[in-house]
Amino acid sequence: MIAIIGGGKMGEALLAGLLATGYEPTQLVVTEPNQERAAELRERYGVAAVPLAESARRASTLILAVKPQDMVDLLDELDGDIGADTLVISIAAGITTSLLEKHLSGEVAVVRAMPNTPALVGRGMTALAGGAHTADGQLDHAESLLRSVGEVVRVPERHMDTVTAISGSGPAYFYFIAETMIEAGVAMGMTRAAAKKLVTQTIGGAAAMLDDAGAHPVVLREAVTSPGGTTAAAVRELERHGVRTAFTDAIEAARERSRQLSEG
Repeated sequence: MIAIIGGGKMGEALLAGLLATGYEPTQLVVTEPNQERAAELRERYGVAAVPLAESARRASTLILAVKPQDMVDLLDELDGDIGADTLVISIAAGITTSLLEKHLSGEVAVVRAMPNTPALVGRGMTALAGGAHTADGQLDHAESLLRSVGEVVRVPERHMDTVTAISGSGPAYFYFIAETMIEAGVAMGMTRAAAKKLVTQTIGGAAAMLDDAGAHPVVLREAVTSPGGTTAAAVRELERHGVRTAFTDAIEAARERSRQLSEG
């Protein structure tokens, strides 16, 4: 039995993904304190919505899909109801395996995972790392579950805050770029619908080329940048305004905030 604790967007994405990849509703339960939301998930997916203690007692795998600031209280409430063989997977930003282990009695197997919001459309990117008591087979199981909403990569835990900054927060950076490009098109006289279509397809196509070609981004960028051409003029302006440095600083700020979240 797999229990998803938290019925927000990411919890629902995992629930839908697991059902889409072959799990039966009887193999899943969800715990959501908002009764209206719990009823909505129960009706939409046919899964049982049960209290927290019941989830902890029934499930062999717990997926904790709550906000980082709510995690310690949740762990303290769960402690004592979790079985010795239960696998606990946290998808909360900044929550370390050592913090999870600290608040759970015994040698509980824990996994720290960081998905991103494209999981909502089955195109997520998740990184994960195991705790001190987590066996390779349990990591395999966690990876299998999280692959229901996209790609998965294992990393040493020391890199998880960087993962959060690059991948967890990453979609927002691209939405920021897309918003800027769309508004530029509108300012230059295009309709918003046309500008959005151009930008969406351009970003999606560029991402596909980056994935499929296997080439370094510099190589792909240079292939678009003719000497003295329009792209060269645009890139020169980006460099003049320090966009590369700004992005690096932004990612470092996100990583630092992820570290702070684990400190409470």
